[in-house]
Amino acid sequence: MSTKHSRSLARIMVAPAVFALLVWMLIPLSMTVYFSFKKYLPLRGGDLGWVGFENYSRFLSSSSFWPAVGTTIFIVGSVLLITVILGILIALLLDQPIWGQGIVRIMIIAPFFIMPTVSGLIWKNMFMDPTNGFLAHLWRAVGAEPIQWLSHASLASLITIISWQWLPFATLILLTAIQSLDSEQLEAAEMDGAKPIGRFFFIILPHLARAITVVILIQTIFLLSIFAEIFVTTAGAFGTKTLTYLIFQRVLESQNVGLGSAGGVYAIILANIVAIFLMRIVGKNLDN
Repeated sequence: MSTKHSRSLARIMVAPAVFALLVWMLIPLSMTVYFSFKKYLPLRGGDLGWVGFENYSRFLSSSSFWPAVGTTIFIVGSVLLITVILGILIALLLDQPIWGQGIVRIMIIAPFFIMPTVSGLIWKNMFMDPTNGFLAHLWRAVGAEPIQWLSHASLASLITIISWQWLPFATLILLTAIQSLDSEQLEAAEMDGAKPIGRFFFIILPHLARAITVVILIQTIFLLSIFAEIFVTTAGAFGTKTLTYLIFQRVLESQNVGLGSAGGVYAIILANIVAIFLMRIVGKNLDN
Protein backbone atom coordinates (compact mmCIF):
# COMPACT_ATOMS: atom_id res chain seq x y z
CA MET A 1 0.00 0.00 0.00
CA SER A 2 2.83 2.37 0.80
CA THR A 3 4.36 1.84 -2.64
CA LYS A 4 1.03 2.40 -4.40
CA HIS A 5 0.38 5.49 -2.26
CA SER A 6 3.84 6.86 -3.06
CA ARG A 7 3.32 6.40 -6.78
CA SER A 8 -0.06 8.15 -6.64
CA LEU A 9 1.45 11.01 -4.66
CA ALA A 10 4.31 11.28 -7.17
CA ARG A 11 1.86 11.48 -10.09
CA ILE A 12 -0.11 14.22 -8.33
CA MET A 13 3.04 16.24 -7.65
CA VAL A 14 4.32 15.86 -11.22
CA ALA A 15 0.92 16.54 -12.85
CA PRO A 16 1.13 20.40 -12.73
CA ALA A 17 4.54 20.40 -14.41
CA VAL A 18 3.39 17.94 -17.09
CA PHE A 19 0.25 19.99 -17.70
CA ALA A 20 2.24 23.23 -18.00
CA LEU A 21 4.67 21.55 -20.41
CA LEU A 22 1.85 20.24 -22.60
CA VAL A 23 0.18 23.66 -22.69
CA TRP A 24 3.53 25.28 -23.48
CA MET A 25 3.96 22.93 -26.45
CA LEU A 26 0.41 22.46 -27.70
CA ILE A 27 -0.67 26.12 -27.85
CA PRO A 28 2.11 27.26 -30.26
CA LEU A 29 1.71 24.06 -32.28
CA SER A 30 -2.05 24.52 -32.57
CA MET A 31 -1.64 28.17 -33.58
CA THR A 32 0.95 27.18 -36.21
CA VAL A 33 -1.40 24.62 -37.74
CA TYR A 34 -4.32 27.06 -37.57
CA PHE A 35 -2.50 29.92 -39.31
CA SER A 36 -1.08 27.57 -41.95
CA PHE A 37 -4.59 27.35 -43.43
CA LYS A 38 -5.12 31.12 -43.49
CA LYS A 39 -3.78 34.08 -45.45
CA TYR A 40 -2.61 36.28 -42.62
CA LEU A 41 -0.61 39.40 -43.52
CA PRO A 42 -0.01 41.44 -40.33
CA LEU A 43 1.30 44.52 -42.18
CA ARG A 44 -0.94 44.26 -45.25
CA GLY A 45 -4.53 43.80 -44.23
CA GLY A 46 -4.32 41.31 -41.39
CA ASP A 47 -6.53 38.22 -41.62
CA LEU A 48 -7.64 37.79 -45.26
CA GLY A 49 -9.51 34.57 -44.75
CA TRP A 50 -9.22 30.81 -45.07
CA VAL A 51 -7.13 29.49 -47.98
CA GLY A 52 -6.99 25.76 -47.20
CA PHE A 53 -3.87 23.99 -48.42
CA GLU A 54 -2.73 26.87 -50.65
CA ASN A 55 0.11 27.80 -48.29
CA TYR A 56 1.34 24.20 -48.22
CA SER A 57 1.34 23.90 -52.01
CA ARG A 58 3.09 27.27 -52.42
CA PHE A 59 5.81 26.37 -49.93
CA LEU A 60 6.28 22.86 -51.36
CA SER A 61 6.39 24.10 -54.97
CA SER A 62 9.05 26.67 -54.14
CA SER A 63 12.33 26.06 -55.98
CA SER A 64 14.19 26.51 -52.68
CA PHE A 65 12.26 23.90 -50.67
CA TRP A 66 14.00 20.64 -51.59
CA PRO A 67 17.50 22.20 -51.73
CA ALA A 68 16.86 23.58 -48.23
CA VAL A 69 15.78 20.13 -46.99
CA GLY A 70 18.87 18.56 -48.57
CA THR A 71 21.15 21.21 -47.03
CA THR A 72 19.56 20.66 -43.62
CA ILE A 73 20.08 16.89 -43.73
CA PHE A 74 23.64 17.29 -45.06
CA ILE A 75 24.61 19.74 -42.29
CA VAL A 76 23.06 17.57 -39.58
CA GLY A 77 24.74 14.40 -40.88
CA SER A 78 28.14 16.08 -41.30
CA VAL A 79 28.10 17.65 -37.84
CA LEU A 80 27.06 14.35 -36.23
CA LEU A 81 29.84 12.48 -38.02
CA ILE A 82 32.50 15.03 -37.04
CA THR A 83 31.42 15.45 -33.44
CA VAL A 84 31.05 11.73 -32.75
CA ILE A 85 34.42 10.74 -34.28
CA LEU A 86 36.39 13.65 -32.80
CA GLY A 87 34.44 13.37 -29.56
CA ILE A 88 35.57 9.77 -29.10
CA LEU A 89 39.21 10.64 -29.88
CA ILE A 90 39.28 13.65 -27.55
CA ALA A 91 37.49 11.73 -24.80
CA LEU A 92 40.12 8.98 -25.02
CA LEU A 93 42.88 11.60 -24.72
CA LEU A 94 41.20 13.33 -21.78
CA ASP A 95 40.85 9.99 -20.01
CA GLN A 96 44.66 9.69 -19.91
CA PRO A 97 46.56 11.12 -16.93
CA ILE A 98 48.11 14.38 -18.18
CA TRP A 99 49.41 17.53 -16.54
CA GLY A 100 46.72 20.19 -16.09
CA GLN A 101 43.97 17.74 -16.92
CA GLY A 102 41.25 19.81 -15.23
CA ILE A 103 42.19 23.00 -17.09
CA VAL A 104 42.33 21.16 -20.41
CA ARG A 105 38.86 19.70 -19.87
CA ILE A 106 37.40 23.13 -19.04
CA MET A 107 38.97 24.67 -22.16
CA ILE A 108 37.60 21.91 -24.39
CA ILE A 109 34.09 22.08 -22.91
CA ALA A 110 33.95 25.92 -22.88
CA PRO A 111 32.73 26.44 -26.50
CA PHE A 112 29.46 24.67 -25.68
CA PHE A 113 28.49 27.51 -23.32
CA ILE A 114 28.97 30.22 -25.96
CA MET A 115 25.75 31.47 -27.54
CA PRO A 116 25.31 30.40 -31.19
CA THR A 117 25.19 34.02 -32.37
CA VAL A 118 28.43 34.88 -30.59
CA SER A 119 30.03 31.67 -31.86
CA GLY A 120 29.15 32.55 -35.45
CA LEU A 121 30.46 36.10 -35.09
CA ILE A 122 33.73 34.89 -33.53
CA TRP A 123 34.44 32.58 -36.44
CA LYS A 124 33.28 35.09 -39.04
CA ASN A 125 35.34 38.05 -37.79
CA MET A 126 38.28 36.53 -35.91
CA PHE A 127 39.05 33.41 -37.94
CA MET A 128 37.45 33.51 -41.41
CA ASP A 129 37.69 37.17 -42.30
CA PRO A 130 39.68 37.25 -45.59
CA THR A 131 41.55 40.42 -44.57
CA ASN A 132 42.16 40.42 -40.82
CA GLY A 133 41.16 36.90 -39.79
CA PHE A 134 43.56 34.46 -38.16
CA LEU A 135 43.34 32.04 -41.09
CA ALA A 136 44.10 34.86 -43.54
CA HIS A 137 47.30 35.74 -41.64
CA LEU A 138 48.19 32.04 -41.49
CA TRP A 139 47.73 31.68 -45.26
CA ARG A 140 49.87 34.76 -45.94
CA ALA A 141 52.58 33.44 -43.63
CA VAL A 142 53.04 30.41 -45.89
CA GLY A 143 52.82 32.49 -49.06
CA ALA A 144 49.28 31.52 -50.02
CA GLU A 145 46.33 33.70 -50.97
CA PRO A 146 43.67 33.97 -48.23
CA ILE A 147 40.43 32.12 -48.92
CA GLN A 148 36.98 33.72 -48.92
CA TRP A 149 35.73 31.07 -46.54
CA LEU A 150 32.10 32.13 -46.19
CA SER A 151 31.59 32.49 -49.94
CA HIS A 152 33.96 30.00 -51.59
CA ALA A 153 33.68 27.27 -48.93
CA SER A 154 30.48 28.38 -47.23
CA LEU A 155 28.94 25.02 -46.40
CA ALA A 156 32.22 23.59 -45.07
CA SER A 157 32.76 26.75 -43.03
CA LEU A 158 29.28 26.56 -41.54
CA ILE A 159 29.72 22.88 -40.66
CA THR A 160 33.03 23.74 -38.99
CA ILE A 161 31.44 26.47 -36.87
CA ILE A 162 28.54 24.27 -35.75
CA SER A 163 30.80 21.27 -35.10
CA TRP A 164 33.12 23.44 -32.98
CA GLN A 165 30.17 24.43 -30.82
CA TRP A 166 28.70 20.93 -30.41
CA LEU A 167 31.95 18.97 -30.07
CA PRO A 168 32.28 19.72 -26.32
CA PHE A 169 28.83 18.25 -25.66
CA ALA A 170 29.69 15.02 -27.46
CA THR A 171 33.10 14.87 -25.75
CA LEU A 172 31.59 15.32 -22.29
CA ILE A 173 28.99 12.55 -22.75
CA LEU A 174 31.52 10.15 -24.29
CA LEU A 175 34.16 10.91 -21.64
CA THR A 176 31.65 10.09 -18.91
CA ALA A 177 30.88 6.79 -20.64
CA ILE A 178 34.58 5.92 -20.99
CA GLN A 179 35.21 6.62 -17.31
CA SER A 180 32.36 4.27 -16.38
CA LEU A 181 34.09 1.39 -18.15
CA ASP A 182 35.44 -1.30 -15.84
CA SER A 183 39.21 -0.97 -15.96
CA GLU A 184 39.58 -4.66 -15.10
CA GLN A 185 38.22 -5.57 -18.54
CA LEU A 186 40.92 -3.55 -20.26
CA GLU A 187 43.61 -4.93 -17.96
CA ALA A 188 42.48 -8.51 -18.60
CA ALA A 189 42.44 -7.91 -22.35
CA GLU A 190 45.91 -6.39 -22.18
CA MET A 191 47.22 -9.36 -20.21
CA ASP A 192 45.75 -11.68 -22.84
CA GLY A 193 47.80 -9.87 -25.48
CA ALA A 194 45.10 -7.68 -27.03
CA LYS A 195 46.52 -4.70 -28.93
CA PRO A 196 45.28 -1.12 -28.26
CA ILE A 197 43.29 -1.10 -31.52
CA GLY A 198 41.68 -4.42 -30.63
CA ARG A 199 40.79 -3.20 -27.13
CA PHE A 200 39.21 -0.10 -28.65
CA PHE A 201 37.03 -1.89 -31.24
CA PHE A 202 36.00 -4.87 -29.11
CA ILE A 203 35.70 -3.33 -25.63
CA ILE A 204 35.61 0.48 -25.61
CA LEU A 205 33.52 1.11 -28.73
CA PRO A 206 30.72 -1.36 -27.82
CA HIS A 207 30.65 0.20 -24.35
CA LEU A 208 30.18 3.64 -25.96
CA ALA A 209 27.22 2.53 -28.10
CA ARG A 210 24.57 3.90 -25.73
CA ALA A 211 26.45 7.16 -25.19
CA ILE A 212 26.84 7.64 -28.95
CA THR A 213 23.11 7.04 -29.33
CA VAL A 214 22.33 9.72 -26.76
CA VAL A 215 24.68 12.19 -28.48
CA ILE A 216 23.10 11.55 -31.89
CA LEU A 217 19.52 11.83 -30.65
CA ILE A 218 20.01 15.03 -28.64
CA GLN A 219 22.17 16.79 -31.21
CA THR A 220 19.82 15.92 -34.06
CA ILE A 221 16.88 17.51 -32.26
CA PHE A 222 18.73 20.82 -31.94
CA LEU A 223 20.60 20.75 -35.25
CA LEU A 224 17.40 20.40 -37.30
CA SER A 225 16.43 23.90 -36.13
CA ILE A 226 19.85 25.50 -36.67
CA PHE A 227 19.44 29.18 -37.48
CA ALA A 228 21.59 31.69 -35.58
CA GLU A 229 24.94 30.61 -37.05
CA ILE A 230 23.55 30.92 -40.58
CA PHE A 231 21.95 34.27 -39.88
CA VAL A 232 25.16 35.96 -38.68
CA THR A 233 27.55 34.36 -41.19
CA THR A 234 26.15 33.65 -44.66
CA ALA A 235 22.53 34.84 -44.28
CA GLY A 236 21.44 31.74 -46.20
CA ALA A 237 23.54 32.54 -49.27
CA PHE A 238 26.02 30.30 -51.13
CA GLY A 239 24.01 27.11 -50.62
CA THR A 240 23.65 27.34 -46.83
CA LYS A 241 19.90 27.91 -46.69
CA THR A 242 18.31 25.33 -44.38
CA LEU A 243 14.61 24.65 -43.97
CA THR A 244 14.46 26.76 -40.81
CA TYR A 245 16.16 29.68 -42.51
CA LEU A 246 13.89 29.32 -45.56
CA ILE A 247 10.84 29.64 -43.30
CA PHE A 248 12.29 32.80 -41.77
CA GLN A 249 13.13 34.21 -45.20
CA ARG A 250 9.69 33.51 -46.66
CA VAL A 251 7.91 35.19 -43.76
CA LEU A 252 10.30 38.17 -43.83
CA GLU A 253 9.98 38.68 -47.59
CA SER A 254 6.24 38.12 -48.03
CA GLN A 255 5.08 39.10 -44.53
CA ASN A 256 2.77 36.08 -44.79
CA VAL A 257 2.39 34.34 -41.44
CA GLY A 258 0.26 31.61 -43.04
CA LEU A 259 3.03 30.71 -45.52
CA GLY A 260 5.61 30.61 -42.74
CA SER A 261 3.30 28.48 -40.59
CA ALA A 262 2.95 25.96 -43.42
CA GLY A 263 6.75 25.80 -43.62
CA GLY A 264 6.82 25.25 -39.86
CA VAL A 265 4.49 22.28 -40.22
CA TYR A 266 6.81 20.82 -42.88
CA ALA A 267 9.73 21.32 -40.50
CA ILE A 268 7.85 19.47 -37.75
CA ILE A 269 7.09 16.60 -40.14
CA LEU A 270 10.76 16.39 -41.17
CA ALA A 271 11.88 16.41 -37.54
CA ASN A 272 9.46 13.60 -36.66
CA ILE A 273 10.57 11.49 -39.64
CA VAL A 274 14.21 11.86 -38.62
CA ALA A 275 13.38 11.18 -34.96
CA ILE A 276 11.44 8.00 -35.79
CA PHE A 277 14.26 6.80 -38.04
CA LEU A 278 16.86 7.40 -35.32
CA MET A 279 14.77 5.81 -32.59
CA ARG A 280 14.29 2.65 -34.66
CA ILE A 281 17.76 2.33 -36.14
CA VAL A 282 20.05 3.87 -33.54
CA GLY A 283 17.84 3.91 -30.48
CA LYS A 284 17.87 0.10 -30.24
CA ASN A 285 21.20 0.46 -28.44
CA LEU A 286 19.35 1.91 -25.47
CA ASP A 287 17.59 -1.39 -24.92
CA ASN A 288 20.75 -3.49 -25.01
